[in-house]
Amino acid sequence: MNLSRRDALKLGTFSAAATMLPSGFAQAQKLAPTALQPLPLGEIKPTGWLRRQLQVQADGMGGHLDEFWPDLNNNSGWLGGTGESWERGPYFLDGLYPLAVLLDDPKLKAKANRWVEWTLTHQQANGMIGPASNNDWWPRMLMVKALIQHYEATGDKRVPEVLTKYFHHQLAELPTRPLQSWGLYRWQDAAYGVQWLYDQTHDPELPKLAALLQKQGFDWTAEFRNFPFEKATDKTILGPQGFDSPLPDRAMQAHGVNNGMALKTAAVQYRSNGKPEEHANFTYQLATLDKYHGLPNGMFSCDEHLAGPNPVQGTELCTVVDTMFSLEVALATFGDAAIADRIEKIAYNALPGTFTDDMWAHQYDQQPNQVQCSLNSKPWSTNGPESNLYGLEPHFGCCTANFHQGWPKFAASLAMRTPDDGLAITLYAPCDIKTKVRNTPVHITVETEYPFRDTVRITIQSDKPVRFPLHLRGPAWTDAATAAAAGQSTPLKPAAFTPITREWKSGDTITLKLPMQPRATRWFHNSLAIERGPLLFSLDPGQSWMKLRDRKPTADWQVFPTGAWNYALATDESTVTDLKVEEKPIGARPFATATPAVTIAVTAHQIDRWRSTDGVANPLPESPLAGKDLASARPQETITLVPYAGAKLRISAFPQIKA
Repeated sequence: MNLSRRDALKLGTFSAAATMLPSGFAQAQKLAPTALQPLPLGEIKPTGWLRRQLQVQADGMGGHLDEFWPDLNNNSGWLGGTGESWERGPYFLDGLYPLAVLLDDPKLKAKANRWVEWTLTHQQANGMIGPASNNDWWPRMLMVKALIQHYEATGDKRVPEVLTKYFHHQLAELPTRPLQSWGLYRWQDAAYGVQWLYDQTHDPELPKLAALLQKQGFDWTAEFRNFPFEKATDKTILGPQGFDSPLPDRAMQAHGVNNGMALKTAAVQYRSNGKPEEHANFTYQLATLDKYHGLPNGMFSCDEHLAGPNPVQGTELCTVVDTMFSLEVALATFGDAAIADRIEKIAYNALPGTFTDDMWAHQYDQQPNQVQCSLNSKPWSTNGPESNLYGLEPHFGCCTANFHQGWPKFAASLAMRTPDDGLAITLYAPCDIKTKVRNTPVHITVETEYPFRDTVRITIQSDKPVRFPLHLRGPAWTDAATAAAAGQSTPLKPAAFTPITREWKSGDTITLKLPMQPRATRWFHNSLAIERGPLLFSLDPGQSWMKLRDRKPTADWQVFPTGAWNYALATDESTVTDLKVEEKPIGARPFATATPAVTIAVTAHQIDRWRSTDGVANPLPESPLAGKDLASARPQETITLVPYAGAKLRISAFPQIKA
């Protein structure tokens, strides 16, 4: 049977399923090594604008949600109460825990440790963890991820002991109580936890469990070999009973969050089977989502099922943060610098673009072309009229509990170990890294205002000289990146890691220049998007915020435009580099609407025929404009584009009018 999200809170028994292991799988007792090794949680600490951004999250809902939201109060089943006992407690902890560690915040640590302690001290005799009121495997996959982070930050020996008992219990139970519903499609998250524990204990039972999870779980590799979702889905995919009924298999396969989580499938399969083609499977899976559902902000549409390439379609916030985590796992597994480029694009656009500046309200669905946020039925594929409101829990509360993992896990992924006993700076943001390299303590400081600026300065401190390779990423969007150290300049190959090997002495510095020129990319109906570095730029037509209801200490908001948005750009790939770029100070809230850190001026024409219906921009006219669309163009003017995340109403994909 399949259960709805709400019915899953009262989860009962399961039906039996086949338990035969994949050929050659159960006998494997070793895992293929990953290309990169993430540093333990806490060895990387955010600084500069990134620390300010994490503090915004802590000062907003991220640090206070449990104080007023009933699903996370003291009566939670994950704290021993009789309240919500499914996914929301583990979702919340999965982001709260790394946030507390990265900020070294005693209050947040105390909050997070309550949830950790209850789980570690209330394991059932048979090994099961979590509330006894439901036995769904899915929310336990989330709790395992949170416990892994606790172990990496503290070395708490109870974690491998508890997880060993739990996984042995799961191995014994799965033959008669197999994966179903959400767990069936998210088995790779469970396998990720199993593989992590195997790396710690080398328990020979764990590869058997990983194999059984794959056998029972949905075959995402086969799904993408014959991808069935080449167009936007609609509500008929939900079946005759709609939202409160069990989702049919077809709907689960088109579900955005399921697809975002599935992007780690090839990575966990590679660790089990060691087959190089798994890297190609990952690349193909992401490219397929881009081809049929890709949006300019780095995400694919899913509101909340796959919704096509039209930029008025939305993306669920849960999909954003879970896609980021899947990509972080894939980056570590395959060491592919192109994956890091994608992580940055999502982190610097789609992630902050779906929150208010103070992170006290969020959207369920964000749109690249978002001209109104109000109670409208359009344009969602399967969602309801609250989908793009800014609020406490618009449409559904899963994102309210889950959004917390986005920024902290990004910050924890800024550097990783390399197989040659060196380090890679995988993502660019300001941070302090304190770790050991070749048994020598090193302190690496990354000072930068990237992605708003093009310079990264890396300083190495060490008690004694130590020779090791430092791998630096050349982004795919520039072929002129360089790293200067000790008077020598080294070109950084695009979409690759370039090692700089030398004996590093305390005080040595490397200065990266990552030249950022405006560039034009093509999207739905041959529309233009303007990008610079990892940032997408958008037109903000002005915003009028109207409170819909109080949800103290937050509220639900509608947002209406105060100016025109229907512009076509008078530029293209050959002239875009001539656009005027103005860099400004980065504010206390780095992506805030009122203080854009960089702007781009571009000539444009308002297009009278491009209008909105029911608060939604009509389909983009085909570019370049012709016929009646071209005839409706008003005189040329200059408009200012700002970073996507600061434009809470926005146009990001524009028609093109020839200059």
